[in-house]
Amino acid sequence: MERTVFPARVQGEVLIPASKSHTIRGLLIASMAEGESLLINPLDSEDARSCIAACQHLGAYIEEETDVLSGTRTLKVRGTGGNILYPSQPIDVGNSGTTLYLACGLAALGYAPIQFTGDAQIQSRPARNLLRALEDLGARVTYQGKEGFAPFTIQGPLRGGKTRIECPTSQYLSSLLITAPLIEGETEIEVPLLYERPYVEMTLRWLEEQGIQLERNGLEWFRIPGRQRFHRFQKQIPGDFSSATFFFCAAAITRSTLTLLGLDMGDSQGDKEVVHILEQMGCSARIEIDRITLTGHPLKGIEIDLNAMPDALPALAATACYAEGTTRIVNVPQARLKETDRIAVMAQELSKLGARVKELPDGLEIHGLPLQGGRVNGHGDHRVVMSLAIAALAAEGPVTIETAEAASVTFPTFFELLERISVPESPF
Repeated sequence: MERTVFPARVQGEVLIPASKSHTIRGLLIASMAEGESLLINPLDSEDARSCIAACQHLGAYIEEETDVLSGTRTLKVRGTGGNILYPSQPIDVGNSGTTLYLACGLAALGYAPIQFTGDAQIQSRPARNLLRALEDLGARVTYQGKEGFAPFTIQGPLRGGKTRIECPTSQYLSSLLITAPLIEGETEIEVPLLYERPYVEMTLRWLEEQGIQLERNGLEWFRIPGRQRFHRFQKQIPGDFSSATFFFCAAAITRSTLTLLGLDMGDSQGDKEVVHILEQMGCSARIEIDRITLTGHPLKGIEIDLNAMPDALPALAATACYAEGTTRIVNVPQARLKETDRIAVMAQELSKLGARVKELPDGLEIHGLPLQGGRVNGHGDHRVVMSLAIAALAAEGPVTIETAEAASVTFPTFFELLERISVPESPF
């Protein structure tokens, strides 16, 4: 499916959907807990539904309810108490890398072989470091295709022990941290390399709320006693700063004022730093309880270290095209390992619109230059699609985006919301 986005200003308020990262962690922990947990206003997207299906395959009972008066959506999750059910078919995680990495560790708690697979993008995303660490802890892994990639079959039970793991994605470590408390034995994890550190802090906050005991030296070393348990809980899922990034950048690009609702700057999400990055580029922000208002002003190029928040690369690359001078996005090599090689793809697609973009090994160098209209391809990557859409808002003509349906992976209402807040006129 393709969508055409026309030049426009933006104005009004946008209620940001719930965090994907929190939703998936909540679903998996609730599925391993004893009793019934409630996730209030979780994300409803393809990735979230892939996680729900994976949790059901592992034995959780999940029921969805929506209050007809308030519109509040709740997921009731009756957990397994850590007793894994043997699914009769492979667990297909769709496009959800977070589900693949976090769930495969939990699957190895049981005795039966469980196969994981996913779409073509998932099958190109490396899992070898995580799977080798799980093997160190007692798992057996066999591959149905290329070694180190899905589809693969994992079988427990995990015993515990010591492992050393390099984590170009934080999801490897989050998987071990969520799984280790449920293993019979003690687990010791050494982490010589870790990107995306705020997402590990998010996982640790979930474990702290569960009362999980562990020792650690920063984020470089962990000792986690086994035979612990997750307990039922009730939690309101906060808004997603990764999704909010596109609307913050839309206001910045078009020099408009936009208020985003449902966001908490005290949350552990790393992508909240986008607000401060845009302030450094020239925007102004007003931060209040449950809402952030951002106003765009003439932008200037800066250097941005995105190691902690690689998901922001596509949107900030689009924004940099409208900044005076040069913007360097650096220290984010893991962006090449996402749904696509986002460094290469954003350079390729923005260039089609007239951008002056240079690929760096670990990022992008962008020289500010107003974009033209044209046709681009989102490569089936939800964040690339949405970034190209916001880039189109200040272009000199309409931009048609192929594979626009990919936005539904994390933000099904993105184009609907973008159209609602758009005022079709030249932004300058």
